[in-house]
Amino acid sequence: MNKKLPLNPGEMLGMMGGGQLGRMFAIEAAYMGYHVTVLEPGEMPPAAEVSLKHIAEPYLSESGLDRLARESSAVSTEFENVPAQALNRLAKETFVAPPGNAVAVAQDRNAEKHFIETSAHVPVAPHCQISSEQDIEAADESLFPAILKTARLGYDGKGQVLVDDREQLREAFTTLNKVDCILEKRLKLFKEVSVIVARSYNGQTATFPVCENRHRNGILAVTVMPARISETISDQARQYATQIVDALNYVGVLCVEFFVLEDGTLVANEMAPRPHNSGHATIDACWSNQFEQQLRCMTGQPLADTTQHSAAVMLNLLGDIWFDGENHREPDWSSVLAIPGVKLHLYGKAQARKARKMGHVTCLGKTIQEALQRAQDVAKVLGLPEPQ
Repeated sequence: MNKKLPLNPGEMLGMMGGGQLGRMFAIEAAYMGYHVTVLEPGEMPPAAEVSLKHIAEPYLSESGLDRLARESSAVSTEFENVPAQALNRLAKETFVAPPGNAVAVAQDRNAEKHFIETSAHVPVAPHCQISSEQDIEAADESLFPAILKTARLGYDGKGQVLVDDREQLREAFTTLNKVDCILEKRLKLFKEVSVIVARSYNGQTATFPVCENRHRNGILAVTVMPARISETISDQARQYATQIVDALNYVGVLCVEFFVLEDGTLVANEMAPRPHNSGHATIDACWSNQFEQQLRCMTGQPLADTTQHSAAVMLNLLGDIWFDGENHREPDWSSVLAIPGVKLHLYGKAQARKARKMGHVTCLGKTIQEALQRAQDVAKVLGLPEPQ
Protein backbone atom coordinates (compact mmCIF):
# COMPACT_ATOMS: atom_id res chain seq x y z
CA MET A 1 0.00 0.00 0.00
CA ASN A 2 2.91 2.36 0.90
CA LYS A 3 0.85 5.48 1.56
CA LYS A 4 2.66 8.69 2.37
CA LEU A 5 2.92 9.70 6.03
CA PRO A 6 1.19 11.16 7.94
CA LEU A 7 -1.81 8.83 7.75
CA ASN A 8 -5.02 10.59 8.66
CA PRO A 9 -8.00 9.20 10.61
CA GLY A 10 -10.09 6.83 8.55
CA GLU A 11 -7.12 4.70 7.46
CA MET A 12 -6.90 0.98 8.18
CA LEU A 13 -4.05 -0.04 10.49
CA GLY A 14 -2.70 -3.55 10.96
CA MET A 15 -1.82 -5.18 14.28
CA MET A 16 0.32 -8.29 14.59
CA GLY A 17 -1.02 -10.10 17.65
CA GLY A 18 -4.43 -10.19 19.27
CA GLY A 19 -3.77 -9.99 23.01
CA GLN A 20 -4.57 -7.28 25.53
CA LEU A 21 -1.98 -4.84 24.20
CA GLY A 22 -3.52 -5.07 20.75
CA ARG A 23 -6.95 -4.63 22.32
CA MET A 24 -5.97 -1.43 24.10
CA PHE A 25 -4.33 -0.15 20.91
CA ALA A 26 -7.50 -0.82 18.89
CA ILE A 27 -9.60 1.04 21.46
CA GLU A 28 -7.26 4.03 21.26
CA ALA A 29 -7.30 3.90 17.45
CA ALA A 30 -11.10 3.96 17.46
CA TYR A 31 -11.09 7.09 19.64
CA MET A 32 -9.06 8.87 16.96
CA GLY A 33 -11.07 7.57 14.01
CA TYR A 34 -8.74 4.87 12.67
CA HIS A 35 -9.73 1.26 11.91
CA VAL A 36 -7.78 -1.85 12.88
CA THR A 37 -7.24 -5.28 11.35
CA VAL A 38 -5.74 -7.88 13.70
CA LEU A 39 -3.72 -10.87 12.51
CA GLU A 40 -3.92 -13.55 15.20
CA PRO A 41 -4.58 -17.30 14.97
CA GLY A 42 -7.60 -18.58 16.86
CA GLU A 43 -11.16 -17.45 17.36
CA MET A 44 -12.04 -14.03 18.82
CA PRO A 45 -8.85 -13.03 20.67
CA PRO A 46 -9.17 -9.96 22.95
CA ALA A 47 -8.04 -7.48 20.27
CA ALA A 48 -10.39 -8.87 17.61
CA GLU A 49 -13.40 -8.16 19.83
CA VAL A 50 -12.83 -4.40 19.42
CA SER A 51 -11.30 -4.32 15.92
CA LEU A 52 -13.00 -3.94 12.54
CA LYS A 53 -11.37 -7.02 10.98
CA HIS A 54 -9.69 -10.21 12.16
CA ILE A 55 -7.39 -12.37 10.02
CA ALA A 56 -7.30 -15.75 11.77
CA GLU A 57 -3.97 -16.93 10.37
CA PRO A 58 -0.58 -17.88 11.87
CA TYR A 59 2.03 -15.12 12.14
CA LEU A 60 4.09 -16.61 9.31
CA SER A 61 1.15 -17.36 7.01
CA GLU A 62 2.06 -15.89 3.63
CA SER A 63 -1.59 -15.43 2.66
CA GLY A 64 -2.39 -13.81 6.02
CA LEU A 65 0.61 -11.47 5.89
CA ASP A 66 -0.07 -10.50 2.28
CA ARG A 67 -3.70 -9.70 3.09
CA LEU A 68 -2.70 -7.65 6.14
CA ALA A 69 -0.15 -5.69 4.10
CA ARG A 70 -2.58 -5.19 1.24
CA GLU A 71 -5.37 -3.87 3.46
CA SER A 72 -3.31 -1.82 5.95
CA SER A 73 -1.69 1.58 5.51
CA ALA A 74 0.72 0.75 8.37
CA VAL A 75 1.36 -2.21 10.68
CA SER A 76 2.59 -2.50 14.27
CA THR A 77 3.03 -5.36 16.74
CA GLU A 78 1.76 -6.02 20.24
CA PHE A 79 4.25 -8.62 21.47
CA GLU A 80 7.97 -9.06 21.02
CA ASN A 81 7.95 -12.64 19.75
CA VAL A 82 6.20 -11.89 16.48
CA PRO A 83 8.72 -13.34 13.98
CA ALA A 84 10.96 -10.58 12.66
CA GLN A 85 10.80 -12.18 9.21
CA ALA A 86 7.02 -11.61 9.22
CA LEU A 87 7.58 -7.90 9.84
CA ASN A 88 10.21 -7.79 7.09
CA ARG A 89 7.77 -9.37 4.62
CA LEU A 90 5.10 -6.81 5.55
CA ALA A 91 7.59 -3.97 5.12
CA LYS A 92 7.91 -4.77 1.41
CA GLU A 93 4.36 -3.56 0.89
CA THR A 94 3.45 -1.24 3.78
CA PHE A 95 4.96 0.87 6.57
CA VAL A 96 5.94 -1.20 9.61
CA ALA A 97 6.71 0.28 13.03
CA PRO A 98 8.74 -0.98 14.81
CA PRO A 99 10.97 -2.31 12.01
CA GLY A 100 11.84 -5.99 11.93
CA ASN A 101 15.58 -5.44 12.48
CA ALA A 102 14.92 -3.60 15.76
CA VAL A 103 12.51 -6.29 16.94
CA ALA A 104 15.11 -8.95 16.11
CA VAL A 105 17.62 -7.31 18.47
CA ALA A 106 15.11 -7.39 21.32
CA GLN A 107 14.26 -11.05 20.64
CA ASP A 108 17.73 -12.32 21.58
CA ARG A 109 19.08 -11.40 25.01
CA ASN A 110 22.70 -11.76 23.94
CA ALA A 111 22.25 -9.49 20.93
CA GLU A 112 20.20 -7.11 23.07
CA LYS A 113 22.83 -6.77 25.81
CA HIS A 114 25.59 -6.30 23.23
CA PHE A 115 23.60 -3.63 21.39
CA ILE A 116 22.63 -1.67 24.50
CA GLU A 117 26.20 -1.65 25.79
CA THR A 118 28.18 -1.09 22.59
CA SER A 119 25.81 0.80 20.26
CA ALA A 120 23.65 2.79 22.71
CA HIS A 121 26.47 3.19 25.28
CA VAL A 122 24.19 2.35 28.19
CA PRO A 123 25.57 0.25 31.09
CA VAL A 124 24.32 -3.32 31.62
CA ALA A 125 25.02 -6.05 34.18
CA PRO A 126 28.20 -8.11 33.75
CA HIS A 127 27.28 -11.09 31.58
CA CYS A 128 28.45 -13.69 29.08
CA GLN A 129 26.91 -15.95 26.47
CA ILE A 130 26.33 -19.61 27.36
CA SER A 131 25.78 -21.81 24.31
CA SER A 132 28.02 -24.80 25.06
CA GLU A 133 29.90 -26.69 27.76
CA GLN A 134 32.99 -24.75 26.72
CA ASP A 135 31.22 -21.48 27.51
CA ILE A 136 30.43 -22.79 30.98
CA GLU A 137 34.09 -23.56 31.64
CA ALA A 138 35.13 -20.15 30.28
CA ALA A 139 32.63 -18.14 32.36
CA ASP A 140 34.44 -15.72 34.67
CA GLU A 141 34.20 -16.64 38.35
CA SER A 142 33.29 -13.03 39.17
CA LEU A 143 29.88 -13.50 37.52
CA PHE A 144 28.66 -15.75 40.35
CA PRO A 145 26.15 -15.70 41.93
CA ALA A 146 24.24 -15.27 38.70
CA ILE A 147 21.03 -15.92 36.80
CA LEU A 148 20.91 -18.05 33.66
CA LYS A 149 18.28 -16.99 31.11
CA THR A 150 17.32 -18.47 27.77
CA ALA A 151 18.37 -16.07 25.04
CA ARG A 152 15.01 -16.27 23.31
CA LEU A 153 11.30 -16.57 24.15
CA GLY A 154 11.50 -16.10 27.93
CA TYR A 155 8.97 -13.78 29.60
CA ASP A 156 7.28 -13.30 32.99
CA GLY A 157 10.12 -15.14 34.71
CA LYS A 158 10.02 -18.17 32.39
CA GLY A 159 13.28 -19.64 31.14
CA GLN A 160 15.33 -18.35 34.09
CA VAL A 161 17.31 -20.23 36.75
CA LEU A 162 19.31 -18.84 39.68
CA VAL A 163 22.83 -20.29 39.93
CA ASP A 164 25.41 -19.83 42.68
CA ASP A 165 28.40 -21.58 41.11
CA ARG A 166 29.67 -23.36 38.02
CA GLU A 167 28.20 -26.74 38.98
CA GLN A 168 24.72 -25.24 39.34
CA LEU A 169 25.28 -23.52 36.01
CA ARG A 170 25.88 -26.90 34.35
CA GLU A 171 22.69 -28.28 35.88
CA ALA A 172 20.67 -25.21 34.88
CA PHE A 173 21.97 -25.31 31.30
CA THR A 174 20.79 -28.91 31.05
CA THR A 175 17.43 -28.01 32.62
CA LEU A 176 16.98 -25.36 29.92
CA ASN A 177 17.67 -28.00 27.25
CA LYS A 178 21.08 -26.51 26.36
CA VAL A 179 19.56 -23.78 24.19
CA ASP A 180 21.41 -20.50 23.74
CA CYS A 181 21.48 -18.68 27.08
CA ILE A 182 22.91 -15.62 28.76
CA LEU A 183 24.53 -15.67 32.20
CA GLU A 184 24.08 -12.42 34.15
CA LYS A 185 25.66 -11.48 37.45
CA ARG A 186 23.09 -10.99 40.22
CA LEU A 187 23.32 -7.43 41.44
CA LYS A 188 22.25 -5.83 44.73
CA LEU A 189 19.05 -4.06 43.75
CA PHE A 190 17.37 -1.05 45.29
CA LYS A 191 14.48 -0.90 42.82
CA GLU A 192 13.37 -2.09 39.39
CA VAL A 193 12.09 0.67 37.13
CA SER A 194 11.07 1.09 33.51
CA VAL A 195 10.72 3.84 30.92
CA ILE A 196 8.21 3.94 28.08
CA VAL A 197 9.77 5.86 25.20
CA ALA A 198 8.27 6.73 21.81
CA ARG A 199 10.17 7.68 18.65
CA SER A 200 8.56 8.94 15.45
CA TYR A 201 9.71 8.28 11.88
CA ASN A 202 11.39 11.70 11.77
CA GLY A 203 13.38 11.10 14.99
CA GLN A 204 11.17 12.97 17.48
CA THR A 205 11.26 11.26 20.90
CA ALA A 206 9.19 11.47 24.06
CA THR A 207 9.39 9.58 27.36
CA PHE A 208 6.76 9.01 30.02
CA PRO A 209 7.58 9.40 33.73
CA VAL A 210 9.66 6.53 35.13
CA CYS A 211 7.65 3.60 36.54
CA GLU A 212 8.63 1.67 39.68
CA ASN A 213 7.87 -2.04 39.37
CA ARG A 214 7.46 -4.92 41.77
CA HIS A 215 7.15 -8.53 40.66
CA ARG A 216 5.71 -11.67 42.23
CA ASN A 217 6.72 -15.07 40.87
CA GLY A 218 8.39 -13.38 37.91
CA ILE A 219 5.21 -11.52 36.86
CA LEU A 220 4.69 -7.78 37.27
CA ALA A 221 2.38 -7.22 40.24
CA VAL A 222 2.51 -3.50 41.06
CA THR A 223 3.62 -0.35 39.28
CA VAL A 224 3.99 3.02 41.00
CA MET A 225 4.17 6.08 38.75
CA PRO A 226 6.16 8.22 39.10
CA ALA A 227 8.86 6.00 40.57
CA ARG A 228 10.03 6.85 44.08
CA ILE A 229 13.60 7.61 43.02
CA SER A 230 15.70 10.76 42.84
CA GLU A 231 15.21 13.24 40.02
CA THR A 232 18.80 12.58 38.95
CA ILE A 233 18.19 8.84 38.50
CA SER A 234 14.85 9.50 36.80
CA ASP A 235 16.43 11.88 34.29
CA GLN A 236 19.23 9.41 33.64
CA ALA A 237 16.78 6.56 32.96
CA ARG A 238 14.82 8.68 30.48
CA GLN A 239 18.05 9.74 28.77
CA TYR A 240 19.29 6.15 28.51
CA ALA A 241 15.95 5.03 27.00
CA THR A 242 16.23 7.81 24.43
CA GLN A 243 19.79 6.77 23.57
CA ILE A 244 18.59 3.22 22.94
CA VAL A 245 15.72 4.13 20.57
CA ASP A 246 17.97 6.55 18.71
CA ALA A 247 20.71 3.93 18.31
CA LEU A 248 18.14 1.42 17.02
CA ASN A 249 16.73 4.01 14.58
CA TYR A 250 13.49 2.84 16.11
CA VAL A 251 9.97 3.90 15.15
CA GLY A 252 7.27 3.11 17.69
CA VAL A 253 6.93 2.58 21.43
CA LEU A 254 9.68 0.79 23.38
CA CYS A 255 9.87 -0.17 27.04
CA VAL A 256 13.31 -0.27 28.66
CA GLU A 257 13.58 -1.99 32.04
CA PHE A 258 16.34 -0.84 34.40
CA PHE A 259 17.86 -1.90 37.71
CA VAL A 260 18.59 0.81 40.26
CA LEU A 261 21.42 -0.63 42.36
CA GLU A 262 21.96 -0.04 46.07
CA ASP A 263 24.78 2.40 45.30
CA GLY A 264 22.53 4.45 42.99
CA THR A 265 24.00 3.08 39.76
CA LEU A 266 21.51 2.56 36.92
CA VAL A 267 21.88 -0.39 34.52
CA ALA A 268 19.63 -1.48 31.67
CA ASN A 269 18.09 -4.93 32.07
CA GLU A 270 16.13 -5.57 28.89
CA MET A 271 13.77 -3.95 26.40
CA ALA A 272 10.39 -4.78 24.90
CA PRO A 273 9.63 -3.45 21.39
CA ARG A 274 6.01 -2.57 22.13
CA PRO A 275 3.83 -0.98 24.82
CA HIS A 276 4.38 -2.66 28.17
CA ASN A 277 2.46 -3.85 31.21
CA SER A 278 4.32 -1.30 33.38
CA GLY A 279 3.03 1.53 31.16
CA HIS A 280 -0.68 0.85 31.63
CA ALA A 281 -1.03 3.60 34.23
CA THR A 282 -0.41 6.13 31.44
CA ILE A 283 -3.96 5.44 30.21
CA ASP A 284 -5.50 7.16 33.23
CA ALA A 285 -2.67 9.19 34.77
CA CYS A 286 -1.15 11.11 31.83
CA TRP A 287 -2.35 13.53 29.15
CA SER A 288 -1.61 10.84 26.59
CA ASN A 289 -0.89 7.13 26.92
CA GLN A 290 1.49 4.56 25.47
CA PHE A 291 -1.09 3.26 22.98
CA GLU A 292 -1.84 6.71 21.63
CA GLN A 293 1.90 7.18 21.17
CA GLN A 294 2.11 3.84 19.34
CA LEU A 295 -0.68 5.01 17.05
CA ARG A 296 0.96 8.39 16.42
CA CYS A 297 4.31 6.74 15.65
CA MET A 298 2.95 4.33 13.06
CA THR A 299 0.79 6.97 11.37
CA GLY A 300 3.50 9.63 11.27
CA GLN A 301 1.58 12.05 13.44
CA PRO A 302 3.32 14.34 15.99
CA LEU A 303 3.98 12.74 19.37
CA ALA A 304 1.67 13.62 22.25
CA ASP A 305 2.27 15.34 25.59
CA THR A 306 3.44 12.74 28.15
CA THR A 307 2.89 14.91 31.25
CA GLN A 308 1.49 13.05 34.26
CA HIS A 309 -1.51 14.74 35.88
CA SER A 310 -2.27 12.26 38.69
CA ALA A 311 -0.20 9.99 40.90
CA ALA A 312 -0.93 6.34 40.08
CA VAL A 313 -0.54 2.82 41.43
CA MET A 314 -1.37 -0.03 39.01
CA LEU A 315 -2.26 -3.53 40.22
CA ASN A 316 -2.06 -6.45 37.79
CA LEU A 317 -5.08 -8.75 37.97
CA LEU A 318 -4.15 -12.38 37.39
CA GLY A 319 -6.60 -15.22 36.97
CA ASP A 320 -5.91 -16.41 40.53
CA ILE A 321 -8.44 -13.91 41.96
CA TRP A 322 -11.21 -15.72 40.05
CA PHE A 323 -10.64 -18.80 42.23
CA ASP A 324 -11.34 -19.75 45.82
CA GLY A 325 -9.10 -22.77 46.04
CA GLU A 326 -10.14 -24.71 42.94
CA ASN A 327 -13.66 -23.23 42.83
CA HIS A 328 -14.42 -20.46 40.36
CA ARG A 329 -15.74 -17.18 41.77
CA GLU A 330 -16.33 -13.73 40.30
CA PRO A 331 -14.32 -10.97 42.00
CA ASP A 332 -16.29 -8.33 43.92
CA TRP A 333 -16.14 -5.63 41.28
CA SER A 334 -18.80 -3.46 42.93
CA SER A 335 -16.69 -3.05 46.04
CA VAL A 336 -13.63 -2.30 43.91
CA LEU A 337 -15.49 0.34 41.91
CA ALA A 338 -16.86 1.95 45.08
CA ILE A 339 -13.32 3.07 45.97
CA PRO A 340 -12.62 6.65 44.76
CA GLY A 341 -10.07 7.12 42.00
CA VAL A 342 -10.21 3.50 40.77
CA LYS A 343 -10.16 2.61 37.07
CA LEU A 344 -10.89 -1.01 36.10
CA HIS A 345 -9.53 -2.47 32.86
CA LEU A 346 -10.46 -6.06 31.92
CA TYR A 347 -9.02 -7.66 28.81
CA GLY A 348 -11.96 -9.68 27.49
CA LYS A 349 -10.29 -13.06 27.91
CA ALA A 350 -12.80 -15.89 27.74
CA GLN A 351 -11.35 -18.02 30.53
CA ALA A 352 -9.58 -17.13 33.77
CA ARG A 353 -6.51 -19.24 34.52
CA LYS A 354 -4.07 -18.95 37.38
CA ALA A 355 -1.09 -16.69 36.54
CA ARG A 356 -2.88 -15.44 33.39
CA LYS A 357 -3.09 -11.66 33.00
CA MET A 358 -6.80 -10.86 32.98
CA GLY A 359 -6.79 -7.12 33.59
CA HIS A 360 -5.48 -4.32 35.74
CA VAL A 361 -6.70 -1.68 38.15
CA THR A 362 -5.21 1.81 38.21
CA CYS A 363 -5.65 3.78 41.42
CA LEU A 364 -5.29 7.55 41.07
CA GLY A 365 -4.65 10.22 43.68
CA LYS A 366 -3.36 13.72 44.22
CA THR A 367 -0.29 12.18 45.85
CA ILE A 368 1.47 8.82 45.69
CA GLN A 369 0.37 8.16 49.26
CA GLU A 370 -3.30 8.72 48.37
CA ALA A 371 -3.04 6.49 45.29
CA LEU A 372 -1.21 3.85 47.34
CA GLN A 373 -3.91 3.87 50.04
CA ARG A 374 -6.57 3.31 47.41
CA ALA A 375 -4.53 0.49 45.89
CA GLN A 376 -4.27 -1.10 49.33
CA ASP A 377 -8.05 -0.89 49.67
CA VAL A 378 -8.47 -2.60 46.29
CA ALA A 379 -5.99 -5.29 47.28
CA LYS A 380 -7.99 -6.05 50.44
CA VAL A 381 -11.17 -6.51 48.41
CA LEU A 382 -9.52 -8.81 45.88
CA GLY A 383 -7.38 -10.76 48.34
CA LEU A 384 -4.08 -9.50 46.95
CA PRO A 385 -0.95 -8.65 48.94
CA GLU A 386 -1.11 -4.95 49.85
CA PRO A 387 1.32 -2.80 47.85
CA GLN A 388 3.83 -0.75 49.81
